[in-house]
Amino acid sequence: MEHKSSLFLIGKNTSDAEILAVAETAYEQNAHLTCLMLDLAPALPYYAYGSTAYGSMTIPEDWSELVKTCHREIKARAEEAGALLARAGASGEVQPVISSGIDVKHNVSHRARTCDIAHISQSLRDDETIFGEAAHGVLFHSPVGLMLNGNPLNRSARIFVAWDGGQSAASAVHAALPYLLAAEEVVIGCFDPAGMAGQNGEDPGAGLAAWLSHHRCPVTLAQYPSGGAEIGRCILERAREAGADMAVMGAYGHSRWREAVFGGTTRAMMDQTGLPVLLAH
Repeated sequence: MEHKSSLFLIGKNTSDAEILAVAETAYEQNAHLTCLMLDLAPALPYYAYGSTAYGSMTIPEDWSELVKTCHREIKARAEEAGALLARAGASGEVQPVISSGIDVKHNVSHRARTCDIAHISQSLRDDETIFGEAAHGVLFHSPVGLMLNGNPLNRSARIFVAWDGGQSAASAVHAALPYLLAAEEVVIGCFDPAGMAGQNGEDPGAGLAAWLSHHRCPVTLAQYPSGGAEIGRCILERAREAGADMAVMGAYGHSRWREAVFGGTTRAMMDQTGLPVLLAH
């Protein structure tokens, strides 16, 4: 059981080196790589004339040329990226997409629904709108997991699973199963376990540990007090202590609006760039 089809979300500024590295891994793993090159359409400026609400509007003459230039640039860059895939011998394609900010998630989710896993180029972090909407599209409108800070076609030797027993965490574990099966060690971390509801009195995480053991995953179950610290920070610290090269966790156990306004574990893990993390909702 392996991920054989990966959606790689990139931008015009994604480096040749990053694209080539992912393409070479796809070739080595005999995987198909779909690269979706995302860019925002130029904003539509207009000026209103007249003193009433029904005054006439006009669009600057150079706006249509700006749009054409944007399309030419992304098409040219997509062709360069496609040449990198061919150079690596990888099966795949590069699809340029220009859309408004609100439509990014729809374009991303449409492609993610027919892939095994999705990941976002680090270069897209430079545009908060594209990065946030792309992540939203995968997590809320597709059935696949989202990897940040890593190449999903690489294997991980040690994996830290942040487990709270919720549906999002379960979705993340199912999305990560190919990695868990190939890992040398899987650490299941439960934070503040006294507040977690166990089934029939079993210890928190015991059911997950048993299920993974049935798959012959080498599992260690650990329970940690947070001491009042932010859970995202606790996950990073415990994963580092375990020598993990990837973390797995559910995304947005609370509402996306609440986490966006008040912060939360998902936001903390998405903001950090030091540890590869696989998220699912």
